[in-house]
Amino acid sequence: MKFEWDIRTRVLIVALVPTIVLGLLLTTLLTFSRLNDLEEALSQRGQATARQLASAAEYGLFSGNRDVLQRLASSALESADIYGVAIYDQDNTLMAVAGLQVHSISAPSKAQVMEISSQMLRIVEPVRHAPSLDEDPYTLTGGSSNQYHPLGEVVVLISREALDNRKLNQVVTALLMLLIVLAGSIGLAALMSRSVSTPIHRIAAAMSRIGGGDLTTRVPIEGRGSLRQLAEGVNEMAEHLSVSRVDMEQRIAAATLQLRERTEDAERANLAKSRFLAAASHDLRQPMHALGLFIADLSRKEHTEDTRQLIERIAASAEAMENLLDSLLDISKLDAGVVSSNPRTFSLGPLFERIGSDYAHAAKERGLRLRVRPTKLWIRSDPLLFERILINLVSNALRYTPRGAIMLTARRRGDHVLVEVRDSGVGIAPEHQASIFLEFVQLENPARDRSKGLGLGLAIVRRLADLLYHPITLRSEPGRGSVFGVVAPLAPAEADQEPVINPEQNFIGRIVAMVDDDVLAQESLAGLLRAWGCFVVASDSLPGLLAALEELEVEPEVMVSDFRLPGPHTGLDIIADLRARFGADLPALLLSGDTGPETLRLATAQRVPLLHKPVRPAKLRAALAHLLQHAADRSV
Repeated sequence: MKFEWDIRTRVLIVALVPTIVLGLLLTTLLTFSRLNDLEEALSQRGQATARQLASAAEYGLFSGNRDVLQRLASSALESADIYGVAIYDQDNTLMAVAGLQVHSISAPSKAQVMEISSQMLRIVEPVRHAPSLDEDPYTLTGGSSNQYHPLGEVVVLISREALDNRKLNQVVTALLMLLIVLAGSIGLAALMSRSVSTPIHRIAAAMSRIGGGDLTTRVPIEGRGSLRQLAEGVNEMAEHLSVSRVDMEQRIAAATLQLRERTEDAERANLAKSRFLAAASHDLRQPMHALGLFIADLSRKEHTEDTRQLIERIAASAEAMENLLDSLLDISKLDAGVVSSNPRTFSLGPLFERIGSDYAHAAKERGLRLRVRPTKLWIRSDPLLFERILINLVSNALRYTPRGAIMLTARRRGDHVLVEVRDSGVGIAPEHQASIFLEFVQLENPARDRSKGLGLGLAIVRRLADLLYHPITLRSEPGRGSVFGVVAPLAPAEADQEPVINPEQNFIGRIVAMVDDDVLAQESLAGLLRAWGCFVVASDSLPGLLAALEELEVEPEVMVSDFRLPGPHTGLDIIADLRARFGADLPALLLSGDTGPETLRLATAQRVPLLHKPVRPAKLRAALAHLLQHAADRSV
């Protein structure tokens, strides 16, 4: 277990541990020394008493006077701690006793101190002849007192009780003194630690506030030495940080202002570009729309072989221009965020069949095999946007596959479906696989050959996949082809299917009301509709159209109008007026060269399909067939 101690605790520990250890050692040594002194003093007092008695008992023992010896023994009991006195002669005969009786030691030759129990000491002192006056006690030769046998012995019993009490008092006193010293040491250490820890805590709190962004915090300068230097250093650091922050804020403010100005300039430039592109797109789409319709109407007539080849070349050039405009329109709408997805559950089988039918002829013209593997899988996605992804992938594969085959397949992967477009084309190096999804990037088309597209197909695929939240996969090696994949959520199969729209529906005899202020566009569209067998009532305004319908005494079955018209009214206003006159379910189609989101929003709000110019004849025919079939379904 790891202990986390603050600085105050550590200072206390450093100050107290040596003091406690030293106090314990000194107290223990002094106490034991004092106890030994007390023990020695008791022993010495007992020995002194025994020597005095032995000296006084010499005459009694020599003369055999028991009364004298008895009075001597009894008088000794008056001393403190003496519990018993016994006097023996040289034959070990008890001559006198007082207090507790003790046994003698046979023929003692010298004084002895013995502990007979934990509470009692026995002291034995021999009784010897006193030297005569004729004897020189300092003589080193001959017989001294040693030549006389002891006359007897004195035995004294001395109690240790008082000694033990004094020892206990000494220990208690030592402990009290130790506690007093420790208490004083703790108080002093606490005071000293507070004088160290309090400034450090203030510095730590100030650092925390400075770290939180309060650069006005300052530490009080107090004390001297390292703590004073530390406080001054913290204040100096805070001052530098405050100055640096002010400088940084000024720089950020200046950079933000500059960025805002540049952003506003970019927004103004982008707005101007958008206005220019919108105007240019509208002005370009009008003649392109008319050109496409004229070419479609012209191609239906009988011509010589040279004339037909010329018409086909004109049609190819017009189609290339239309593809460019459509791709730019798709990119613009996706970047502007005006394209929304409407996911639903649908089957991949009919979609695969339609793509296989539409691109079989193009593959055959390039000498390629287009294989579409049938599938019964269902997914949840936007069918129109998902179809556009697959169409762009298949078109891209056709352009960059010089020989071999292209396969469209779908496989289940857990809760998802992986739809793949495989080709045996030129392949893509790993370092270029990320850049091919950028606009106008064509790795194998440095000369910008128009037959190989514009480099917008995969950019549109990426944007559509991001919009639908469908991951894009790519496996490719140079010279070994490529495999593009789209991952979509798997969905359970449903029994009911939407009715299939037949674009080859018979238009013969259908009454079509049409409004367009552009003469060429009006003539080209009217001519194409008449070539399909429709009865067309055309005008450049609502009053003119109403007058023509009244004169011919007919009611329109479908309405086709341009969006932008002279005057205050738009094509949506004309459609709303005709629906008010001929029924709210009157099928209507809006044509416009405007590519902005506002036109699409207005058309969607009035439930009017919108086709952007130039409109391909096949797309126009399919849209009209869809409207007429839905009108017929509602009338049933």
